[in-house]
Amino acid sequence: MVGTGHRENLNALTAREAGLVGCRHCTRVWPADTEVCARCGGRLESRDRTSLQRVWAWGLVGLLFYIPANLYPMLLTSTVGRASESTIVGGSIELAQHGAYGVAFIVFFASVMIPVGKFVAIGYLAIAVRKPHGIKPKRLLHLFEVVEWIGRWSMIDVFVVAILVALVQFNLLATINPGIAAVCFALSVVFTMLSALSFDSRRIWDEIETLADEGIHDR
Repeated sequence: MVGTGHRENLNALTAREAGLVGCRHCTRVWPADTEVCARCGGRLESRDRTSLQRVWAWGLVGLLFYIPANLYPMLLTSTVGRASESTIVGGSIELAQHGAYGVAFIVFFASVMIPVGKFVAIGYLAIAVRKPHGIKPKRLLHLFEVVEWIGRWSMIDVFVVAILVALVQFNLLATINPGIAAVCFALSVVFTMLSALSFDSRRIWDEIETLADEGIHDR
C-alpha cells in the first residue's frame, strides 16, 4: 500500500495526465501533441530531458567561481598612500570590529550563507527528482520557489562594491577599487541563477504519478 503521508497527493491531476503541456516561457497550456507554442514560439515539452545536466553544469561552474571569490580580495582600498585588501569574510569581520554588527551580518549572510544555501538546495533538488524519494512534492516545490526568490538578493555584495567605488574616489586621500573577487562573485551568482532557471520544476510532480502507479499495482 502507498504511505499515508502521500494519500492527499494521489488525488492531484497533473497536466501530463490530463493530456496537456504548458509553455515554460509564457505559461500558456496546449494539447500534449503540440510542439510549438503559438503565443510565444517556444518549444513545448512535457519534461525537459536535459534539465538536470544543465543544472549540474551551471551549478559546478558557479561553484568554481565562488571559491576564488572568497579567497581573493573584494575591495582594494588606498588611504593616504597606504593600501589594504579585504576579502568577503575579512570585510565582515572588520565591520564587526568597528561596531557595525548589523551591516557585517547582512554582508556575511548575503555573500556566504545565501550562495552556499543555494548550492546545497539546487543540488538537493537535482538529486531528489532523479528517482522516487518519499518527500512530499509540495515541500520540494516550496524549496524551489525559495531558491528562485532569494536569488535576487545574491548581488548585494557586488552592489555595495559598485557604490563604494563610485563614491570614494578622492585621489591621494582615499580611493576604493574592486578586486578580482568582485568579478568572480558576480559570475558565480549569474551561473547559479542559470542553474536554478534550468531546473524543470515539473519533474517534482512525477513523484505523484509514480506513487499512484505503485498504489494500483499493490491493490
